[in-house]
Amino acid sequence: MNNITYAGFWIRFIASLLDFFILALPIGVVIYFLSDGNWFDFAQYQQNMNMAMSGNPHATDIQPKTSTEWELLFQLSVLAITLFFWKKWSGATPGKKMLHIKIVDATTFGAISNKQAIIRSLGYVLSTLPLLFGFFMAVLRKDKRTLHDLVAGTAVIYDETRE
Repeated sequence: MNNITYAGFWIRFIASLLDFFILALPIGVVIYFLSDGNWFDFAQYQQNMNMAMSGNPHATDIQPKTSTEWELLFQLSVLAITLFFWKKWSGATPGKKMLHIKIVDATTFGAISNKQAIIRSLGYVLSTLPLLFGFFMAVLRKDKRTLHDLVAGTAVIYDETRE
């Protein structure tokens, strides 16, 4: 690699948004229908939204019931498909591939290991606490690495093979 260019916060955010619509949302729809609507109580969620929109201060008094089993299936499905794409496309999910960025080992700039991939995925939880600070670290660091990148020893860079 001649010239390493780290991918910043906004390009990574857009890639994540694309991945939400391309991967997570379709998986969620399939699992919701597979659960026969038992994954979460959509009717209660809709009622809460209507109450909130009308200014009712008790809109969140009753939370929708959720199924831990179906939620776990959803989370594991998203993790599995993400790991599949990281391996298939050398550290890129569809969103990252579309934007010509990829995840690499932070030291060698080579492919990430399975261990790094799993640690990085689990590290997303750390990055959300507190107040998504782990994600915003990319704004503060010269190498644009987030908390989950630091924990896993990864970095997100522009793919030099981009056109």
